[in-house]
Amino acid sequence: MRDAWRLAFGTFTALRVGPPEHVTDDVLGRAMLLAPLTTAPALLAWAAFGTVSTTGWAPAGVVAVLALVVTALLSRALHLDGLADLADGLTSGHDPARSLEVMRRGDTGPAGAAAVVLALLLDAACLTTLLGGALGTALAVVALVGSRIACAVCTRDGIPPARADGLGEGVAGTVSRRRLLGLVAAVGVLAGLAVGGLSGVIGETSWTVGLGAVVVVLVAVAGAVVTRRHAVRRLGGVTGDVIGAAVEVALAAGLVAASVVITALPHL
Repeated sequence: MRDAWRLAFGTFTALRVGPPEHVTDDVLGRAMLLAPLTTAPALLAWAAFGTVSTTGWAPAGVVAVLALVVTALLSRALHLDGLADLADGLTSGHDPARSLEVMRRGDTGPAGAAAVVLALLLDAACLTTLLGGALGTALAVVALVGSRIACAVCTRDGIPPARADGLGEGVAGTVSRRRLLGLVAAVGVLAGLAVGGLSGVIGETSWTVGLGAVVVVLVAVAGAVVTRRHAVRRLGGVTGDVIGAAVEVALAAGLVAASVVITALPHL
């Protein structure tokens, strides 16, 4: 398990950790399942930013952008890079080999730049609303954690790698369906209980917001599934870029769902 922790944090964060002693399919699969826990540093930052925004110490829009900046720094912008590369690859034509070659390049084309800008704008717009209150901040954090389930979604058994090298080749097919479903259930239940409990602490007795947190997780997972399916259909499998893109799409989808939930709460 220690090797899986090291691999997960070493891959998905900028934190310095020791290299794993052994890398097997089981270790790789466990690392993908641990991906939601690697959001802990960003989670703490978002909670702090939410407090700053709620108390009025800084404009909500500025706080939202800073939260995204910190998240990108903590993840070495790995997922944003994957989103840009996948967008460039999928818009380069219908030939899988050409798409994979474009994705391998280090430059970013118009489609990749547009995808990253639009995703960040959507995230910032949602966070401007969410970080203005305790429940909104909690739902934003749920979306952040839920987005990392995308790593397990893209590496479920039966999903082949798109090429014979790279991260995708190593982790593809290492997560069983049972473990993936268990991860989704665990994150959804814990999110619902945590947000529902918080609503009670701050004086909101309805558990509607707790159910909303579960919806946020499910929507984030759905975003990851749609991204993976489209990538597999076009490329023949997954790559590290596909995983990164799925994380960003899942985050955007989760934040949109969280914004809808927090906006609808007064009317429920």
